[in-house]
Amino acid sequence: MLSKLPHLNKSDLLEILSSRFESEKKLSQIPNPALLHDAPKAAKRIAHAINNAQKITLVGDYDVDGVSSTAIMVDFFRQIPYPLTTIIPNRFHDGYGVSPSVLDRVETDLIITVDNGISAIEAADICKQRGIDLIITDHHTPGDKLPDAYAIVDPKLSSCEYPFKEICGAEVAWLLLALLKKELSLSIDMRQFLDILAIAIIADIMPLIDINRTLVKEGLKLLQNSPRPASIIIRDFLNKSSITSEDIAFQIAPRINSAGRLEDASIALDFFTAQDTHTAYKQFELLGQLNELRKETEAQTTKEAIACVREEDAVIVVAGEEWHEGVVGIAASRLVDRFEKPAIVLSINEESAKGSARSIGNISIYELIKENEHLLTKFGGHKMAAGLGLSSKMIETFRKAINKSASNLPAKDFIPLESITGIFETEEIDNELLNILDRFEPYGEANVRPTFFLHDAEVISIKLMGSDKSHSRIEIRQYPHQRKTIELIAFRTVFEMPPNRKISCSYSITKNEFNGRITPQLLIKKIYDAI
Repeated sequence: MLSKLPHLNKSDLLEILSSRFESEKKLSQIPNPALLHDAPKAAKRIAHAINNAQKITLVGDYDVDGVSSTAIMVDFFRQIPYPLTTIIPNRFHDGYGVSPSVLDRVETDLIITVDNGISAIEAADICKQRGIDLIITDHHTPGDKLPDAYAIVDPKLSSCEYPFKEICGAEVAWLLLALLKKELSLSIDMRQFLDILAIAIIADIMPLIDINRTLVKEGLKLLQNSPRPASIIIRDFLNKSSITSEDIAFQIAPRINSAGRLEDASIALDFFTAQDTHTAYKQFELLGQLNELRKETEAQTTKEAIACVREEDAVIVVAGEEWHEGVVGIAASRLVDRFEKPAIVLSINEESAKGSARSIGNISIYELIKENEHLLTKFGGHKMAAGLGLSSKMIETFRKAINKSASNLPAKDFIPLESITGIFETEEIDNELLNILDRFEPYGEANVRPTFFLHDAEVISIKLMGSDKSHSRIEIRQYPHQRKTIELIAFRTVFEMPPNRKISCSYSITKNEFNGRITPQLLIKKIYDAI
């Protein structure tokens, strides 16, 4: 396949990128939120609660999407103004979403969930018994049985007529609030929330097409000048003339996520909802410290997980005593990258285990797990990622069962979906090329940044970077006749000089901004063995 790649110049690339989009949607073309199943009913019930001074409780989730959804709700209710009790369940004490343990400490008339609830069967029954109306807003795939709730707003419901299904939890919440605004005849500008909304869409790896592309583009623009204290801190931290989706994905989202992973997501919520820059800065500093701790914890867990892998298995299932459950999802992603197989990493705590699954290629990890859900105590997720829980003594049975299920799948489904655009002449990599790439931002899921291929480039020198020397800066020459050399950066890779002093790899081109100077930066995606 690699030998048949086309040789590209700038005009070829421009043509390829232009063909990805028929037309750009405007904000005014976002489909009517009333098309979301139960959304008008939910908006009316919330308006009734506000008009009748009823107590409203919001239950969020501890990942970036869940915290963003909660922050948008908190900000909106502040502007009504109306009191809103907010709970983001603690990963370690409460588990995921609206649960019996969360309901134990709630006295309220109405509960609204954001980014969770579609599998909350037991919690819905408890709400019913206690006379609490439950409005579920979620975007996860529904199971065979739905909770008995007052209203369920989820684009993935078979009865939902919303034309674009691939939206995140924060988008569902934002669309519902647009209906509530109308119901209460408020003058709140819904565009003011697009900075947080864009962060949620990017962090939850939503496809950057259709309305998602529009919302992220507008949200990143807003992030550049929003008066929101959290946005001021983000742009000061990034210190760039323009913020990209990749800046959010790699530098901001992990920090926001670290709170829920290691401690409590309220730290991230307090950052997003801070009403002055001093508070926002303090919370962001705390998130930075937690993120450093997350990196250390994740590296140790990944190292131990690698040692447990059975390389003959089609689906990796590993488990460890007291592995930090806040980093098992990242460890699973690292195993997928290393072994090119779906991976499930479980943290054992006495007689129970819970963890995360990540997939590869065209394998639906959700369907594989669903086929074996009789062995589990709980599970949920989507095609490429899932969470699950089971009894510790069932781990080995589950490992064998899921591998048996996977044995029926075609081998081609396990091939990583790395799409290489072509071979680009390195002498053409300049600021004009950066301008072409800029035109098709934001890049992400379903609009991937173009990836190029280098074949047998000559390695001139290697320098290790970072405080722990775990990243490599590789100076190369694409062709022997060239005088000019270029640098490639390989993160989380200690690259050693090959015996033949050659490298074949795929890479992407991004913008490096330092001291006001903009230069192209080549980031290695995958290093290939001798081809």
